[in-house]
Formats: sequence, C-alpha cells, structure tokens
Amino acid sequence: MTDASPRHDWTRAEIEALFALPFPELVFRAASVHRAHFAADEVQLSQLLSVKTGGCAENCGYCSQSSHFKTGLAASKLMAVDDVLAAAKRAKAGGAQRFCMGAAWRDIKERDMPQLTAMISAVKAEGLETCATLGMMTREQAQALKDAGLDYYNHNLDTSPEYYSSVVTTRTYDERLDTLAHVRAVGMSTCCGGIVGMGESRADRAGLLHALATLPEHPDSLPVNALVPIEGTPLGDSAPIDGLEFVRTIAVARIVCPKSMVRLSAGREQMSRELQALCFLAGANSIFIGDRLLTTSNPKLDNDTQLFADLGLKPMAAH
Repeated sequence: MTDASPRHDWTRAEIEALFALPFPELVFRAASVHRAHFAADEVQLSQLLSVKTGGCAENCGYCSQSSHFKTGLAASKLMAVDDVLAAAKRAKAGGAQRFCMGAAWRDIKERDMPQLTAMISAVKAEGLETCATLGMMTREQAQALKDAGLDYYNHNLDTSPEYYSSVVTTRTYDERLDTLAHVRAVGMSTCCGGIVGMGESRADRAGLLHALATLPEHPDSLPVNALVPIEGTPLGDSAPIDGLEFVRTIAVARIVCPKSMVRLSAGREQMSRELQALCFLAGANSIFIGDRLLTTSNPKLDNDTQLFADLGLKPMAAH
C-alpha cells in the first residue's frame, strides 16, 4: 500500500517507477491516497476568465496569446473591474466556488496594480475563492495581491526542467520558481502544474511531477493540462497524448502530491466521458467549468452536470 503522507524527498527514479506500474495497480494506489485526504465523490469547481487577452511578450510554444506567433487572436486591454465582477457573479450562479483571473503578459506592471487589486477585492466580496495568473511578480506585488484578498496564485512549471527550453525560451525555469517563492513567502496558496502532450517523454512527465513534489510546499492546486493544439503556434501540429498515459499522469500526481487539488484543466472538452471518469477514479478532484478557458473551449455546464449525475459526484464545498 502506498503511504498517503506528504513527502518532499521523492526521487526521479521513484516517480518513474510509479509511471511503470501496471495500470490497475497504479490507479488503485492513487485512489487509496485520494481517499486518505478527500471525499472520493467531491469535486472542486473553478471558473477561469481572461481579464487581459493576447499580446504577450513570452514565446510559450503552446500559447495562442503570444505576440511571437500568428494565431489570429487580437490583443485586448485589461478588463474593467465591473465587467470582471459581472462575470464572477455569473460563475457563482453557475456553481463555481473559485474564480480565476488570467492576464496575458510577462509580468505585472505597477500601473496595473490598482485595477488588479480592485477586481480581486470585488470578486472576494462576492464570497468566491480568488485565484489569479498574472505572470512573474515581485514579493511586494504578491503581498499587495494577498492583502486585496487573493487566495491562490497560479504559476505553472509547464514541463520538466530538461524539456523546458523546447517549449519556451523567454523565461527561465528558475524565474518560475522564484515567482512561486514570492507567493509562498507572503502566505498565499500556490496553484502550479503543467501541460502534457507537447512532445515530451514519459521521463519528462516524471520530471515535471518531481519538480512539483520536491517544492518546499506542495502546490495547493495542481492543474494537469492536456495540450490543445493551436494553429499558428510551434506546437500546433502536436499529436494528442494517449488517454491512458494521461490517466497515469493524474494518478502519479495524486500519489506524489497527496493533499493537492489535482485539476483536470485544458483539453477536457476533447476527452470522452469515460476518460474523465478514469481521471476522477485516479485522484483528480477539481475541474474548470464554464464555456471558455482563456482562449480555448470547455465542456458545456449541462454536460458536466449530467456527467456528475451519472458518476455520483457532487461539488465540493468552498473552503
């Protein structure tokens, strides 16, 4: 039986050995760890809004919002606070417990801080958990966002340290780790995961999870994104990851970060109901709801409601 206690001393070899387990054994171990920390029939619901779209200076090879690629996506300015609040109210009415705000830029500019803190405070006042993904930031900016009511900060590692330069070259792995350190230093919760299906190997997927599992604190939320290929990006012709390999990734994430919310994030619309069910069985306990994830589509709310009914799942109560 797998120990369900959190560890920070995982080795790459141990994580690769988990990936290599027979599929039924791996899923059983992951399900056992899941039940040690969570109710197996509860799923946390989040909704994501792009509050500033396109024109990003980064060259992340998967992203439609990069100014380096011709994807046909028009850049927009930071949304008005009232418009963000209206979207948050709709999300809450649709069942979301957490509202996530994403801006496409390299780092936070001081000129945008008053507007960002105002929208965070307004969403928090609606009784929603708040999350933001705004690129790199300083410790002082992290403190200001926390003081405004930000509960979670998302900053993904994307992939393994070894494969990272094949995906993005405008930001280093260490810079991502530094931003996470600023978030932890002010006592804010972290949301940190990665993307699979970018042409990486299983060893790279193990490397990503090793990087996450050996952080000073495990991510409070761990999103696992399946690449949605975007025409015009360097990864636009990528072949989809095998479904069972995706489930293995979910299961290993659950085992090595046992108390994290493991979230099925991008790519869920392309997954069958059966594949999603396997992911829940393997320890996933969080999803994004709503029609859009930044610039890509997401399953309709009615579809998710029916899936939950058929699987006997229910929304998790907000913290």
